[in-house]
Amino acid sequence: MLMWLAQWLQALSPELSFFRVFQYLTFRAVMAALTALLIGLAAGPWVIRRLTSLKIGQPVREYAVQTHLVKSGTPTMGGVLILLSIAISTVLWFDLSNRFVWIVLVVTLGFGAIGWVDDWRKVVNKDPEGMPSREKYLWQSVIGLVAALYLVFSISESSNAKVLELALNWVRSGFDVNLPPKAGLMLPFFKEVSYPLGVFGFVVLTYLVIVGSSNAVNLTDGLDGLAIMPVVMVGSALGVFAYVTGSSVYSKYLFMPYIPGSGELLIFCAAMAGAGLAFLWFNTHPAQVFMGDVGALALGAALGTIAIIVRQEIVLAIMGGIFVVEALSVMTQVVYFKYTRKKFGEGRRFFKMAPLHHHFEKSGWKETQVVVRFWIITMLLCLVGLSTLKLR
Repeated sequence: MLMWLAQWLQALSPELSFFRVFQYLTFRAVMAALTALLIGLAAGPWVIRRLTSLKIGQPVREYAVQTHLVKSGTPTMGGVLILLSIAISTVLWFDLSNRFVWIVLVVTLGFGAIGWVDDWRKVVNKDPEGMPSREKYLWQSVIGLVAALYLVFSISESSNAKVLELALNWVRSGFDVNLPPKAGLMLPFFKEVSYPLGVFGFVVLTYLVIVGSSNAVNLTDGLDGLAIMPVVMVGSALGVFAYVTGSSVYSKYLFMPYIPGSGELLIFCAAMAGAGLAFLWFNTHPAQVFMGDVGALALGAALGTIAIIVRQEIVLAIMGGIFVVEALSVMTQVVYFKYTRKKFGEGRRFFKMAPLHHHFEKSGWKETQVVVRFWIITMLLCLVGLSTLKLR
């Protein structure tokens, strides 16, 4: 929005040429981060007071780690603060004609709405089940599939008109259209190597990445500050990939796919980093507010959608290794429990408690030790992911 305003003012008077700085993507990214950070810090106290007055407090289950019982009643659904900061900052600083940012915003706010309903039913309506799993996955699937069907053609073409034309050609051809190599599954550490997916393969992969990353971040959000900082680090790293893939010069030099318009995602990533740091101010131990499903589901879906657009699904799994391991720990626990119950007559646990961060707490680690060590691991994994830019 501000970029368009700057262009109008610059055209209005040659003396206002200094507004040209608004054309620079890096400048707008820095300003988007600062804007989201300031919005979050300024609105945070009011949001916390409002959530407290509405009695939107986090319930703690009896079988939880004993040290967590004191957290009962802490305001939750603070993810609203993150989403508002991201949305306002992004709309102010990105090019409003960019289709990639819009689809990421739609997916993010859509998953945020699902989380909002789930949290509201749990906390306000006192329904321990919240939104039933089937209903939750249904809506996640609807948003994920719609995004996938749009992105499969949007990444292949450079304008919305051509996107529609390619989609129509796909239908007329009997659902048989070859996608360009940049729409394939990119293999990190290899020069211009991609595995062709086809339309259906791309849609399935996109659905799995968006829904999977959304739920993985949600499972990780169990300790003060545990999820938000990795989101900031992984999102910032994906912003670097977006900047590279959106540049014809850098993408060619680094053997990355050139995807016109993807560079504008740097604005969203910067806003997410700023909003995340602002939220961490209030979420650090002992937390004054929790993000809830409204924040965790939305941020995970945002990371997955951005990774799809910049063609770095495998790199996302590397950099977000903490999210992946947390999700796998839950699946392992459930499968092992059911297997042992069927074989031995009683269920046994593979971990002391799942997700994995609770296992370490049960093993004697303090909450802050778990959180900071997971942050350090994420930082190292992000550096490994960023190294794929050059090591090819």
